[in-house]
Amino acid sequence: MKEAKAKKGSASTETKDRKAADKRKSLSVKEKNPKKKPTRAEAKAKKDPNQPKRPQTAFFVFLEEFRKTFKAENPNVKGVTAVGKACGEKWKAMSEKEKAPYVAKAAQMKTEYDRSMVAYKKKKDAAEAQEESEKSKSEINDDEDDDGSEEEEEEEDDDEDDDE
Repeated sequence: MKEAKAKKGSASTETKDRKAADKRKSLSVKEKNPKKKPTRAEAKAKKDPNQPKRPQTAFFVFLEEFRKTFKAENPNVKGVTAVGKACGEKWKAMSEKEKAPYVAKAAQMKTEYDRSMVAYKKKKDAAEAQEESEKSKSEINDDEDDDGSEEEEEEEDDDEDDDE
């Protein structure tokens, strides 16, 4: 009886040791989880390089101009944050009349963007339609090739039968 308990004890310690070794292996070797969500970069859709860029807002139109004057007045200030802060303060202090030319320029850029997007979408849709038609043509050709080859095989079989 003591021998049976000794065998059970050694068997249980062996399984415990195996489980501990397996656990150490799993901790030391990082395995990729197949159900893992894709990273932000992987999930992000690829952008079309031909797609028009979005237009600037009125603030950014103002920022372009302000940056030039600020650097001329303050040549020692190299920080981007300092320029941004000064521009933001000035933009907030400006009245609607002072902002009007920048708003108008931004609106003009927006209409140009809208026109170019319409043209881009038409071009993209036309390309997709052409691609689909090419796919359907290739499918039809594949079907014809399959049908034609069967008929040729049947004709060859008939010719062999006629020769005999």
